[in-house]
Amino acid sequence: MRMNVIFFGTPSFSVSSLQALLDMPGVSVRAVVTQPDRPSGRGGLVKASPVKELAMRHSIPVLQPTSLRKELDSFQAQLASCGPLDVGIVIAFGQILPKAVLGIPRAGCVNIHASLLPRWRGAAPIQRAILAGDTETGVCLMQMDEGLDTGGVYSREPVQIGRSDTAQTLHDTLAALGARLLARDLPLIVSGKLSAAPQPAEGVTYAHKIEPAEGCIDWTKGADELDRAIRALSPHPGAFTFWRGSRLKLLLSSVAPGGSVKDAAPGTVTAAYSDTITVACGAGSLAISQLQLAGKRQMSSGEFLRGTPISPGERFSSQAPS
Repeated sequence: MRMNVIFFGTPSFSVSSLQALLDMPGVSVRAVVTQPDRPSGRGGLVKASPVKELAMRHSIPVLQPTSLRKELDSFQAQLASCGPLDVGIVIAFGQILPKAVLGIPRAGCVNIHASLLPRWRGAAPIQRAILAGDTETGVCLMQMDEGLDTGGVYSREPVQIGRSDTAQTLHDTLAALGARLLARDLPLIVSGKLSAAPQPAEGVTYAHKIEPAEGCIDWTKGADELDRAIRALSPHPGAFTFWRGSRLKLLLSSVAPGGSVKDAAPGTVTAAYSDTITVACGAGSLAISQLQLAGKRQMSSGEFLRGTPISPGERFSSQAPS
């Protein structure tokens, strides 16, 4: 079947799904809607979103409204110039779509959401799933309405969360899974052969946006909880501690075997050799295997120790130096 699509997306998580649409026979992506270009990186250079970069390589018209609500009339006129639209695909766009926009495509708008709804509605489902210690997550194709991820679900695919998964590895897994689910089920949705089932009222949780302060490691907490925090915030915004007056970002960890070290206060380095830095926690110990000192590049603990030795007995702190 032939299908005219309008695509809403911004970060790298959206790219696989846009590429899946471009690869589907009979699908014409009439336009891509993405966030305005913004400064990025240390140099603050203005950069296009990953979705815009892909769209431009395929000569797809790109629309970049600052605010859909404030620019609704002009945006609707832009969409009208794209011709009749069969469906809108929305994935990590970064703005809420007004009801007037949701109703423009003939089959409405379909959202690819990175959780098994109704668990983890909202902005940070990947990070919140790891933080909570969930062993399973997944992706859903959802019929969009005016609520926050409250629409009916067309289909879902689960995936296990591994003990070594970070936000980045889970992000990549779910992005690829969402693209495959979209390619499989979108024709059924648009043709009316696949209907959306209402979400159950039980089990609703909200994945609130990650605040930078959440990354500060409190060493009095248990090693299991701290390991989840480090993996959930890796690589961005990153969990962090303070050491020798500098901020140290912790990017990869595991719970150290053997439990707690006798008489070691939380935050004390109990071992630092080979490729691991072991730190005492409120319960158990944490093995740090990847980290980044402020102003430096990411590196393994082994590489870090070869350039900057750490002695057992040194302390990592939850407080910035005064």
